[in-house]
Amino acid sequence: MKTRRNLVRVSAAAATTAAILGGAILAAPTASAASLPKSCTWEWAWPQRMEATSDVNLRSGPGTKYASLGILFKGARFTEYCDKDHDWSYGKVTSGPNNGKWGWVKSDYVGWN
Repeated sequence: MKTRRNLVRVSAAAATTAAILGGAILAAPTASAASLPKSCTWEWAWPQRMEATSDVNLRSGPGTKYASLGILFKGARFTEYCDKDHDWSYGKVTSGPNNGKWGWVKSDYVGWN
């Protein structure tokens, strides 16, 4: 009888722990979703490899009013994670002098690699 009571207690504790941890895991946002700018209106299911089709400014925000962080020269690689209204692309530069920088580029100046 005592063994059965202990088994019930252990089972109940395990179920409660699983429910709490499972809820926490389900509620946690993905790393990419948590780090993307709020300006994004479209998020890719997976990052898109892009390439600058001509020289273009890498900007701190989605628009020409934002500061330039550098220039992506034609052929520079850029991984796009999201965009704003299919007009500005947000991502990480993966080649050239600005390699490793994150920012926005005008979507007209990048294409699929």
